[in-house]
Amino acid sequence: MKARIARIVASVGGVGFLRPAPGTWGAAVALAAGYGLHAAGGPVAVVLATLAATLAGWWATAEATRGAPDKDPGWIVIDEVAGQWLTLWPVSAGAAAAGVEGWRLWPGWLAAFVLFRLFDIWKPGWVGRADRRGDALGVMLDDLVAGVFAALGVAALAALSHGVLMR
Repeated sequence: MKARIARIVASVGGVGFLRPAPGTWGAAVALAAGYGLHAAGGPVAVVLATLAATLAGWWATAEATRGAPDKDPGWIVIDEVAGQWLTLWPVSAGAAAAGVEGWRLWPGWLAAFVLFRLFDIWKPGWVGRADRRGDALGVMLDDLVAGVFAALGVAALAALSHGVLMR
C-alpha cells in the first residue's frame, strides 16, 4: 500500500506516464495548479504547496525507487511540480503586490514555465550537481535549484519589463 501511494504521489496521479516528455507534462500540470493555488490563496498558498510537494516528493521518490537501479525514472514528476511552483513565487507575489488578478501577469506565468523547463533540461552548474547525487534528495534538489534559477530569471524579466521598457 505504501509503495502504491508513493507511486501515485511521485507520478502526480499518473501524469508522469504521459508521453512524450513527462517532465514537461508535469510542469504544465503544475503551472495550471499553481495558478489555481494563487487564485485561492495568493503567494502564501503557492509557497506552502511548494514546501508540501517537496517533502511529499522526497518521501515518494525514495519509496518508489527503493531497490531500483534507476533512482530518477522519467515517470517521477513530483520534482517538476515543486520546481515549477517555486518558479511561480515571484509571479504570484507580484500579482498580489500589484493588487491585480493573476491572469493579468500572463507573460510572467509563461516565462516561468519556459525558464523552468530550460533550466531543468539544460542542468547548468548547481542544477547538474544536484542531479548527479543519484538519490531521492538529488531528484528533488535539481528541480528546486532549476526553480530558483528560473524564478530569478522571471524576476529579472519583470524588472526589465516594468522598470525599463515601460518608461
